[in-house]
Amino acid sequence: MRPLHIALAVLVAALWGVNFVVIEVGLDHFPPLLFSALRFLVAALPAVFFVGRPKVAWKWILGVGLALGVAKFGLLFIGMDRGMGAGLSSLVLQVQAVFTALFAALVLGERPGKAKLLGMAVALAGIGVAAVDEGASGPVLAFVLVIAAAACWGVSNVLTRRAAPPDSLNFMVWVSTVPVLPLFGLSLLFEGWDGDRDALAALDWSAAGIIVYVAWVVTVFGFGAWGFLLSRYQASSVAPFTLLVPVFGMSSAALLLGESVSPLRWCAAALLVGGVALTSLAGARRPRAAAPEPAPVPV
Repeated sequence: MRPLHIALAVLVAALWGVNFVVIEVGLDHFPPLLFSALRFLVAALPAVFFVGRPKVAWKWILGVGLALGVAKFGLLFIGMDRGMGAGLSSLVLQVQAVFTALFAALVLGERPGKAKLLGMAVALAGIGVAAVDEGASGPVLAFVLVIAAAACWGVSNVLTRRAAPPDSLNFMVWVSTVPVLPLFGLSLLFEGWDGDRDALAALDWSAAGIIVYVAWVVTVFGFGAWGFLLSRYQASSVAPFTLLVPVFGMSSAALLLGESVSPLRWCAAALLVGGVALTSLAGARRPRAAAPEPAPVPV
């Protein structure tokens, strides 16, 4: 990769990593489901009017929109609102690579090789260590919700594989239109009209800036840049940069939010990142009709 493109890949990973800190700060302004709904609303509008018509079937847009937008982000935001730290969330969420490999084996008939199986085992060991650490110092339910979010991300990855979108930015913008109404409805149902009204009435420049960051910087710019890189390089060259996301997430959480990182958590990070690297980059025995594996995209 050209040095300028390497710098762009690192920048995107940094923006995605810092995003977990921004989400945690945003949860001080908005209830989690409302926050997620606003994120997708601003990501979809006005971009949907400039990216052209969808380039894949609507069934894939709806499926990914529900799995990724409603389930994954809804669970992630609720988990972080319940006390899961930004740094640990950025790390634990990477277990999506294990869920993706498992679901791809079940749905797409992909048989993981020995290296991928080893990577999955190492990553799961890292999750076990992180669970022990979190069980001793934080809310277990929040931890479980983020694991569930990673599983939903795995589902959306498999659906995205089946969709094989030729334009990742176009796909993400249209996917962003799907979760808006379901998330607003769930917010009204579980968070209440009064809570949503008060949060919107208290909207200030800080809260607006947070929405702009998670919607336009992370989603629109991040996906645009990521799609640009994938259009010029093989996924195996771009994918390793996603392993920097938890590095930026944990370090920015420590610097900006004062989150402590225990020795046990560093051990969990080493196991999880190493396992995800093996799982993501190791080959799998795929049937001839299977679509090529894209680089994972944290959002």
